[in-house]
Amino acid sequence: MAQSPRIQIPPEVRKYVWERDCYQCKSCGCSAKEAELTIDHIIPLAKGGTNDISNFQTLCRGCNSRKKHYLDPRFQRYFDR
Repeated sequence: MAQSPRIQIPPEVRKYVWERDCYQCKSCGCSAKEAELTIDHIIPLAKGGTNDISNFQTLCRGCNSRKKHYLDPRFQRYFDR
């Protein structure tokens, strides 16, 4: 399976994802006031994920750096079948 190319996420897509996720980290729940928020691929590109908006989530910088290129275990059950 070919890896999807990494793209720069447009500002309007970032804004949409942050608003959809209520400006909170989907892993630890901290807000934009408490930490710097980033956009992360739920299924990493290295594992066959896409750049589709449904594959993006909001994570704080700390949670994003801990997750790296691994699958988020909360979503693992949907992809093990």
